[in-house]
Amino acid sequence: MKIVIDAFGGDYAPLEPIKGAVRAKSELGCEIALSGTEQIIRKTAADNGIDISGIEILDAQSVMTYDDEPKAVLKKKNDSSMAVGLKAVAAGEADVFISAGSTAALLMGSTFIVKRIKGVSRPALGAVLPGLNGHVLLMDCGANAECRPEMLKQFAFMGSLYMEKVLGVKTPRVGLLNNGTEDSKGLDLQKETNALLKEEKEINYVGNVEGRALGLSECDVVITDGFTGNIALKSIEGIGSAVGKKLKGAIKSSFTAKLGALLMKKQLKDFAKSLDYSEVGGAPFIGLKAPVIKAHGNSTEKMFFSAAKQAVQWAGSGMIEALEEKFSGGDDKEEKE
Repeated sequence: MKIVIDAFGGDYAPLEPIKGAVRAKSELGCEIALSGTEQIIRKTAADNGIDISGIEILDAQSVMTYDDEPKAVLKKKNDSSMAVGLKAVAAGEADVFISAGSTAALLMGSTFIVKRIKGVSRPALGAVLPGLNGHVLLMDCGANAECRPEMLKQFAFMGSLYMEKVLGVKTPRVGLLNNGTEDSKGLDLQKETNALLKEEKEINYVGNVEGRALGLSECDVVITDGFTGNIALKSIEGIGSAVGKKLKGAIKSSFTAKLGALLMKKQLKDFAKSLDYSEVGGAPFIGLKAPVIKAHGNSTEKMFFSAAKQAVQWAGSGMIEALEEKFSGGDDKEEKE
């Protein structure tokens, strides 16, 4: 398989994407390509003593910045590193695209270049989060701020299939994020979605769940609109960072604490790894005809490598074929530029 990494997406581009690409090629044994201005990629690699032989470069003349209008990826900057990478996937010249660039631009480009699976109203962004007992998929976490009940119902099917096909969870439990577990809780969106999902027999719907379900692994998939999901995701990231810093401070506070930490070195290392989102790599855009992964904006070499590992797992899972079968016969009325 062939993975394209956007060399000019993210806060630390192009160096970190280049390093991640080299590591992915070395350790994963798959074809890797970098999209971006070839001259700058080669100079950056040479200046940092990085051997990029064997890595294809898809030359691009511009870069999508966070200040650009998302639709610029389709016209004004259709020669950008993001657009070039997406076009390679759409043309069947590559299997997966990874970018740490603008989420809005990547969603726009993915929807209109790679395109949605027929019958899928909107692609959704899923975040794979650490839970008490394994991973939890939160979707949507930023792609669709405004949703209808029918869209959340599709997210439930897409999330369930992702957990089953890609992460190997049998009969994933699906919950709807709400401000209480009772059927009467929530706004119209939650109430109507809950009623729709309770009628479904093809997914293991467990009903409304509160925010704590994400950390306590009360279900495997948590469905919500992109506005709420993004706030939940950023809150979790902030709390996780704060807990880590507090723990480090406590360990350094006394000799006894340092000694205890030394005796628990392996356990603390495993604990930190279980909470490290860089181990996951990125958030998949689910509902597209080919895998597209949104890496975190501050992605480092490790995070790009982890995203590539995730890509390998996804591309060979049969996930997209399962979605195509599930939603076959639907229409494309949501697709508007």
